[in-house]
Amino acid sequence: MKKTFNISVIGAGSWGTAIANLLAKNGHKVTLWVRNEKLLNEIKEKRENEVYLKGVKLHSSIEFEGDLNKALLDKDVVAIAIPVPFLRETLKGVGFRINSYVVSLSKGIETETFETATEVIKSTLDLDGSKIAALSGPNFALEVAKGLPTATVIASKNKETAELLQKIFSNNRFRVYTSSDIKGVELCGAMKNIMAIAAGISDGLNLGLNARASLITRGLSETMRLGFLLGAQKDTFMGLSGIGDLVLTCTGNLSRNRTVGLRLAKGEKIEEILSSMNMIPEGVNTTKAVFEYALKNNIDLPITKEVYEVIYNNKNPMDALDSLMSRPLKEENYLL
Repeated sequence: MKKTFNISVIGAGSWGTAIANLLAKNGHKVTLWVRNEKLLNEIKEKRENEVYLKGVKLHSSIEFEGDLNKALLDKDVVAIAIPVPFLRETLKGVGFRINSYVVSLSKGIETETFETATEVIKSTLDLDGSKIAALSGPNFALEVAKGLPTATVIASKNKETAELLQKIFSNNRFRVYTSSDIKGVELCGAMKNIMAIAAGISDGLNLGLNARASLITRGLSETMRLGFLLGAQKDTFMGLSGIGDLVLTCTGNLSRNRTVGLRLAKGEKIEEILSSMNMIPEGVNTTKAVFEYALKNNIDLPITKEVYEVIYNNKNPMDALDSLMSRPLKEENYLL
């Protein structure tokens, strides 16, 4: 008989809610922490997250909690789905040292420190690094919640941790692979959001399928260039968390970051785009974090630079395209 684990999912956005539902269907005892009191009461009453995952009925065994410390108490596993800009501040509210296995579901980089989500979690909660993992892959929350076939990656520096979590999360519609390259997996999950904004801009300008494919390919090159400098493994970029998630997020209509790009291409300002969205597109903050890091360390990331210019300096998207296309000609090489 499969062992039942006591699990808390921290964050009731679309992804956190979908993962809570998946884990409950896998037979585990699940608590979902909901920060917003109004949303908490609505979910309790309707057993549906109409704000972030409308149309998906939540498993009858899921418990809902508004107190962060109560949600974390005596858990075997904690899955954290807090957007990176709010991650550190949220975790500062934890009043005791937890000994659970911790899985990051977030895809971003903290602007001030250039730390990935697991690095923020580890330093803020003072955790044992051997019990920390990141889950990442081509996974739209709605499709996972509907039980459509999906594959993903659990990465941890500790093989036993990765394999334990692999068993906990896997089922016949959610296939989990393991990886030891947590840095590479998280970096891919962050960078693909920048490229999805760029792809959205390209599609919004009606630049064609050739342009989108070229952008995705060079976006992968940019991700690898940064990744190798930070110690990531080459195989990661060719896997589910690398090229898999990059293609999905740059082409799928459910991609919130691609949606940001589409709207930027139509002339909307980033402030009005963000204020009209329920869910946070991590790529906006990640673009700033990566651009500033690259500038400081003299790393050539031209797509990231132009996305930054469009978002933060109101550069005309067509001018950004011209800047990319008029760069000096060179040999094709993912490091160039």
